[in-house]
Amino acid sequence: MTAVGLLEAEWTKIRSVRSTVWSLLTFVVVAIGFSALISTVISHDWNSPGNHPNHARLLTDPTAVIFGAGLGLGQLAICVLGVLVISSEYTSGAIRASLLAVPHRIPVLVAKSVVWAVLDFVISAITVFVTFFLTTAILHSHVSISLSGPGVTRAVIGAILYLTVLGLFALAIGGLIRHTAGAIAIVIALVIVVPPLVGLIPGTIANHIHGYLPTVAGGLVSQTSQQPADVLSAWQGFGVFCAWTVVLMAACGWLLVRRDA
Repeated sequence: MTAVGLLEAEWTKIRSVRSTVWSLLTFVVVAIGFSALISTVISHDWNSPGNHPNHARLLTDPTAVIFGAGLGLGQLAICVLGVLVISSEYTSGAIRASLLAVPHRIPVLVAKSVVWAVLDFVISAITVFVTFFLTTAILHSHVSISLSGPGVTRAVIGAILYLTVLGLFALAIGGLIRHTAGAIAIVIALVIVVPPLVGLIPGTIANHIHGYLPTVAGGLVSQTSQQPADVLSAWQGFGVFCAWTVVLMAACGWLLVRRDA
């Protein structure tokens, strides 16, 4: 089978299952909905008495506020779909038919990764830009945030790249574990459970361990400015996240070749 044929086959598989539509729809709705809701609350309470830490942060790191909760929750749908892209084939046994049709196994993994990465990138780009322009319009009467601001364009593009690599990160774990529930549990733990727990450990070494965790490092690229507690710069963090993903993908490919489907 040619490279084009492999890509077409993987595209047919990914678009023909309901989990793709529902997962991506969940991501879009949650990401945009929560971001708009939080921006509306911030705008409504802007002149109310009391301490409002988000007000000051909107001036120094606006994308961390407007993307924070929405993309933070929405990314879980990307994690789930990333796992399902490959683990569902092991569950159903369809992976055997795919491998029988191709003399070498690595091209199957590459084609699957490329198709999923492109789909993830396109949906993420649409969602991130809609989220950005919607939330900035809601907050416009209180604070002006535009793509021309220092670091804003890089943070918006960085958020798209982060979500794309996150999808591949989840796919790699799905290919390593080969069990949907187990792989999803591990990915979600790495994304939302492990970082806060490591962050509670006192000391400089623990702070560096926390900073080099996959999604902690990767998420830095979606911030407008570097914070005092960050141990890496935006692109350094994204590079660390990419390195984690490459290692996991390489391990996934090695096991695909060495183990029976």
